[in-house]
Amino acid sequence: MDIQNIKETIAMIEEQNFDIRTITMGISLLDCIDADIDKTAEKIYQKIVNKAGKLVEVGNEIGHELGIKIVNKRVSVTPIAIIGAATAADDYTPLALAMDRAAKEIGIDFIGGYSALVQKGYQKGDEILIKSMPKALAATERVCASVNVGSTKSGINMTAVRDMGETIKIMSKGDKWLNAKLVVFANAVEDNPFMAGAFHGVGEADTIINVGVSGPGVVKRALEKVRGESFDILAETIKKTAFKITRIGQLVGQMASERLNVEFGIVDLSLAPTPAIGDSVARVLEEMGLETVGTHGTTAALAMLNDAVKKGGVMAAERVGGLSGAFIPVSEDEGMIAAVNSGALNIEKLEAMTCVCSVGLDMIAIPEETPASTIAAMIADEAAIGVINQKTTAVRIIPMGKEGEQIEFGGLFGVAPVMRVNKASSADFIARGGQIPAPIHSFKN
Repeated sequence: MDIQNIKETIAMIEEQNFDIRTITMGISLLDCIDADIDKTAEKIYQKIVNKAGKLVEVGNEIGHELGIKIVNKRVSVTPIAIIGAATAADDYTPLALAMDRAAKEIGIDFIGGYSALVQKGYQKGDEILIKSMPKALAATERVCASVNVGSTKSGINMTAVRDMGETIKIMSKGDKWLNAKLVVFANAVEDNPFMAGAFHGVGEADTIINVGVSGPGVVKRALEKVRGESFDILAETIKKTAFKITRIGQLVGQMASERLNVEFGIVDLSLAPTPAIGDSVARVLEEMGLETVGTHGTTAALAMLNDAVKKGGVMAAERVGGLSGAFIPVSEDEGMIAAVNSGALNIEKLEAMTCVCSVGLDMIAIPEETPASTIAAMIADEAAIGVINQKTTAVRIIPMGKEGEQIEFGGLFGVAPVMRVNKASSADFIARGGQIPAPIHSFKN
């Protein structure tokens, strides 16, 4: 290997906040189905502990051997609405409690999959799960939830959108963490390693390892060396940097799958920020020449960053998947927080940015008096962007406090400034319910 490449890799790890954000084990729970919910819960606990019992130990070993920080070790499971539907229960909280107990036993920080896939309508288990969500998330510490309300093939389930607006509103009356652990998707993927939206798809192998990397600081440092150069050079620099970042993710994933004796799934090519200085996607965009993220040109800069990361990363990994792009969570990115506080970045601009990058309106605090119909309308807007553009979009919003206040989460979740929301009503629009049909270009067969 070229000596310069070795030096650059060492600098990535020691100076530029590079880390492996997560090793996530996906576990199928289809063989845990039972008509008795208590038996189902016990089977879920046993399978998670048996399959992922050494996940944290192996992750720490690999991190120590390679000298790379592996921040999180996590588990995702089959959507619980599918598993719970076989029971006669009208509340799936016992299954969430089993997941939480298993997560604590094996030492992981989050477990995802308290989920429902309702893009084309409700089945029995879906409605029960959504109604039990406030209770289940309040009763657990480490369980994450998600609901897929739309897809390019199916359109948008506006009844589910309305219900999720009401669910988020109900949970906003409790702890601030409840809505931080819930994501509402369109075009959700089955192999996402990132929380809170991870679940293990029914089309996946019984047990797999997926890896999510993080490297905004590495990209920013690389771009500092090409200031004033053309966009061609900018794109090429990002591609080469993404290749190096992804290569390490591929190595970690292979080592983990071999040692845990499970299949290796994918590397997610996402750039995931943290609140730490030097680990911000917003600062990468500003390094391209924007005075502050949120100004005109931000969407174009983000589009190029997203595309170049994918082009570089796809050559470095056997299989790529997950969400794969740049994340723009407000509370988890110190540059985004600064832009919101300065007035340069608002929800409308963030929505435009979600057209060209991974996920959507993520970790955004809005005023607590925001009505459920407005929250549902925000979900509908994001779902429409995803459905029409054939990409994943999502909403993770926290209705809490008053405009201008700061909601302190701490750790990787950072600080969320409470952002202004349009006060004009969407209530009559959301009250319609039903299904927004799939777009014409979804008919590919």
